[in-house]
Amino acid sequence: MAKNMILLLLFIFCFQVNAILDPTDFLALQSIRKSLEDMPGSDFFSSWDFTSDPCNFSGVFCDSDKVISLNLGDPRAGSAGLTGRLDSAIGKLSSLTEFTVVPGRIYGPLPQTISSLKNLRFLGVNRNFISGEIPTGLGELRSLRTIDLSYNQLTGKIPPTVGSLPGLTNLILCHNRLSGSIPRFDSQSLSRLDLKHNSLTGSIGPNSLPPSLQYLSLSWNQLTGSMDRVLTRLEQLNYLDLSLNQFTGSVPGRIFSFPLTNLQLQRNQFTGSVEPVDQVAIPTVDLSYNRLSGQISPMLASVQNLYLNNNRFTGRVPASFVERLLDASIQILYLQHNYLTGIEISPTAVIPERSSLCMQYNCMVPPVETPCPLRSGKQKTRPTTQCNQYKG
Repeated sequence: MAKNMILLLLFIFCFQVNAILDPTDFLALQSIRKSLEDMPGSDFFSSWDFTSDPCNFSGVFCDSDKVISLNLGDPRAGSAGLTGRLDSAIGKLSSLTEFTVVPGRIYGPLPQTISSLKNLRFLGVNRNFISGEIPTGLGELRSLRTIDLSYNQLTGKIPPTVGSLPGLTNLILCHNRLSGSIPRFDSQSLSRLDLKHNSLTGSIGPNSLPPSLQYLSLSWNQLTGSMDRVLTRLEQLNYLDLSLNQFTGSVPGRIFSFPLTNLQLQRNQFTGSVEPVDQVAIPTVDLSYNRLSGQISPMLASVQNLYLNNNRFTGRVPASFVERLLDASIQILYLQHNYLTGIEISPTAVIPERSSLCMQYNCMVPPVETPCPLRSGKQKTRPTTQCNQYKG
């Protein structure tokens, strides 16, 4: 009898230890639940029965009596997601280190109270309909490593306080409606910065971006100024996209020796010659729709997909390009809409099916007939008056 009583007491004690959640966290989860609903096809909240232990809810992870991770929504690809608003009670989960929301239809602002989560390391609320400004208080969360608020409807500026976060490694704010300038980033461990598809303006200071960057995408903004001094410091870059801005100045030859897999500089206002210091090992290089001039460097002949069209290049195309084109080492070579005067290729040469060459609208009759993009127009040759007047 006494043995059974001891076992019963042990069972009750263990049940209570495992089931009791900090009352503040318990009430915060209740408020968060009331402000959100499953979208049709989602049953994420089916396990959120507050008569049981919240630490067993889907997406809730605890350490002792505190919630340390909250992942709202079914993370499986193609899941329906949630709808509603994020309740300000999120800021009362004082031990939270990770907060994520799956893609869905959550709208309204990001609660300012998130700035109270001093232990937060990972913030991921992307592909929803979050609006308003990024809370400036995020810059007070000194433990933050990753911020992903991409594919929302955020407006206003990127808070300078976010740039001051000492350990930030990933900042992903692409596909929003952010404006203003890009702040200086102090973190020497920042490896990914993705700000594409916003309305950012102004120039970037030479020391604003840390040399730790490996991924940098600023495309589809309204940024201006020279990038020469900025780029020469970023020797660890493996992806660079500055396309569709208004950058000016030269393209530094050093960036062609960076460990890049993709270099996208198209549709800017870059000027001057392009002079890589060695054979370029970057698979894809797009310099199209700029104001680049001078002769085409033979160092670019090792690029698989090369877009030099719609610039002001002059002279003859180096023979090395023809060799690599005919053996299919070059898959795309777009040279249309320049001031080129010749290319050493036989009119009977057969361009491999998997390779594409476009030469039209230069200062020569294209020696071979090859299909060009429709946007290149129908004119094969640039007017002689333009060729005579242009001094490359």
